[in-house]
Amino acid sequence: MKRYKAIAAYYDAENQQHEMLKHDVPFFLGQLPKKRQDILELAVGTARAAIPLAQAGHRVVGVDYVDDMLAIARRKRDAVGLTEKQLKLVRQDALKLDLRQRFDWVVILFNTLLAFTTLEELDRLLQNVRRHLKPRGRFWLDVFNPDHAMLSREQEKGIDRDVFFVPEFERTVYRQTDITRDTARQVMRITNRYTWFDAFGREKRERFDFDMTCVYPRELQLLLERNGLQIEHLWGNYDGSEFAKSSPRMIARCTPM
Repeated sequence: MKRYKAIAAYYDAENQQHEMLKHDVPFFLGQLPKKRQDILELAVGTARAAIPLAQAGHRVVGVDYVDDMLAIARRKRDAVGLTEKQLKLVRQDALKLDLRQRFDWVVILFNTLLAFTTLEELDRLLQNVRRHLKPRGRFWLDVFNPDHAMLSREQEKGIDRDVFFVPEFERTVYRQTDITRDTARQVMRITNRYTWFDAFGREKRERFDFDMTCVYPRELQLLLERNGLQIEHLWGNYDGSEFAKSSPRMIARCTPM
């Protein structure tokens, strides 16, 4: 299995078009008590979510296993004037996580749970979540609700086409995505293909591949419960609607059992 590892310099620019990313952090913030919370964000990436959480007055620890993503996160944190005490960024693998600290909230956003594609990985991840929660803590996760029509298609090519500008390289990039699905293993191989032109007009290409799984509502419930967690509330979208079969998302607030 290929672990998710985006092209770090592209990450913020290429994800700006996702409408859900305008709503996931505000929705989560709306669930938090006014009292300052200790929050652990897994797969913090470039600190897209961690920075506004810290700016709202919470103490945040962000964990990622990718150095270049964390380097961008640190630059962004420093640029907005947050301190290490307000937002601490740590290089660790979430599957081997041992911070020797417990948190009021553990958070994993934007389908990132699905990057752990085997039952063994999901169990290890959720056991680490449980171990880092305070007795009355909460675990927050957000994944897509599987669409049967979409998942029935074995292969899709040239979807999610987009053009974005990468300031670091002063480069305009065209991206398209291919997906190959293996229903027997419940795994999707996702290939992002990038094309741009250099200063001499020469066409350049780049790609990265990663694997992602999907989980169904009852499957999610069983995964959580066998690792000492239970769903306290399940929403279907960021408008606060309850989860239903047609919901695009599964947004779960979970408690230790």
